[in-house]
Amino acid sequence: MTEPLVDLPTTDAEWRVRLSPDEFRVLRRAGTEAPWSGEYVSTKTAGVYNCRACGAQLFESTSKFDSHCGWPSFDDAIPGTVKEIEDRSMGMSRTEIRCARCDSHLGHVFRGERMTDKNTRHCVNSLSIKLDPAAG
Repeated sequence: MTEPLVDLPTTDAEWRVRLSPDEFRVLRRAGTEAPWSGEYVSTKTAGVYNCRACGAQLFESTSKFDSHCGWPSFDDAIPGTVKEIEDRSMGMSRTEIRCARCDSHLGHVFRGERMTDKNTRHCVNSLSIKLDPAAG
């Protein structure tokens, strides 16, 4: 299992040391990776998806589903690990999701699409998460 960082960076300079330029753009500047480009779009491996910035556990692989949207999708987050923020960028109202521990951008959450029984889709950038595969 990936252990969360003990001391979280507090400045952009410190985050830039820990993250690649693409990770920094997505996680710390609320960027988005191109659809279908992320390493976890089609992954079916069992395990836990952690925040790539701080290591906090965010999503169980059992909540991952194929939404055909171009980004990894989860119908549930581990309770208390993701916070929601209103996002009015790009001329629309959406709900951004961020890591509750380090405030890094993960993606957006959509409700009411009827893709799963939970009727929720956490649309997450692969650059925002890191899979910790289950043992065995």
